[in-house]
Amino acid sequence: MARRNKILVPEARRGLDSLKAKVVQSHSPEDAKFEAADEVGVPLKKGYNGQLTSEQAGKVGGRLGGSMVRELVRMAQENLTKKQ
Repeated sequence: MARRNKILVPEARRGLDSLKAKVVQSHSPEDAKFEAADEVGVPLKKGYNGQLTSEQAGKVGGRLGGSMVRELVRMAQENLTKKQ
């Protein structure tokens, strides 16, 4: 099964970037993945990271993606509660 990492609504890019920074408690979305990598002990650096194993890359992506999904679910639940 192929993965699609393309944002279906390009206008959502800014919101997703700010959410990424928020869940990692980073100052900027560009630094979020590096801060997430530091938290899980992965030696991520700017530029080429071909030396990383799949497991290491997954730890960083999982940290970011999982946290973003949890935050989106929390926000949706909060919005549903407000509507009731």
